[in-house]
Amino acid sequence: MSGCVGLVGMGLMGQAFSHNLLQAGFKVQGYDVDEKRMRELHERGGTPVESPAAAARGARWIITSLPNSDIVREVALGANGIAEGAANGLVFADASTSRPEDSQKLGAELAERGIRFLDAAVSGTSAMAQRKDLIVVAGGNAEDFKAAEPMFAGFSRAAYHMGPLGSGAMAKLVINLVLFGNRLALAEGLVLGTKAGMQTDNLLKVLQDGACSSKTMIDKGPKMLKGDFTPEGHVKTSLKDGRLALEQGARLGAPMLVASLWTQLQQAAYNQGLADVDSSAFIEVLRGMAGLPKRD
Repeated sequence: MSGCVGLVGMGLMGQAFSHNLLQAGFKVQGYDVDEKRMRELHERGGTPVESPAAAARGARWIITSLPNSDIVREVALGANGIAEGAANGLVFADASTSRPEDSQKLGAELAERGIRFLDAAVSGTSAMAQRKDLIVVAGGNAEDFKAAEPMFAGFSRAAYHMGPLGSGAMAKLVINLVLFGNRLALAEGLVLGTKAGMQTDNLLKVLQDGACSSKTMIDKGPKMLKGDFTPEGHVKTSLKDGRLALEQGARLGAPMLVASLWTQLQQAAYNQGLADVDSSAFIEVLRGMAGLPKRD
């Protein structure tokens, strides 16, 4: 065995983490509020436990993969939280997309309890995570990052130390901002090609092979083209991430033209009942604006 990892939050991304960590020989003990996810962890060979404190107990590392930094804080410091079960020196990696200032504050409070904290966001869809095709961008103490590297290697293909606490969360928001632009341009191009009567399958192949190609075209292009929005992420999560990016732009005085438009489109998709499908579903908003038929 490579050691014990606690895991709190077993949604699309957390499920992929547990799968790959178990495959790599780690013991995984996990907690989620959803009993179905706990059963699925057991079926994969992991150990479901009754609380975040229990997930931390006896673990060398713990990962949180949760909707936002407020929930991460409650799971870390609340009743039956990670801090209650943690041994001195536990390495705590938060893989959620969090507000950088929240990560800095939480890390300082956990340090007072002898817990080593990293804001260790990941870049990649849940489908990419299943294939271990993720990168980790982490902020925190360099020694703590080194201590976490064996665990990161269990579920990612590369891990980068970005600087002090908050740097990982900020790097994830920058990555997301660039992704927003890629996905928006791809959707606009496909809608324009559709309106022009082009063979869109062929158009997508050209886009994927041309100078404009990107990973997002390979991952999200077929979903946009077919209207298959089986979630690899969610509109509601993308909306939250867009708002976080806009917050940082306002705080730092940086222009956020793409992030602003992206967030409005995700809000429109959310309002059209698409909150729980893949974030690429925003193409339906553009299709509607272009007078194209609605796809179920």
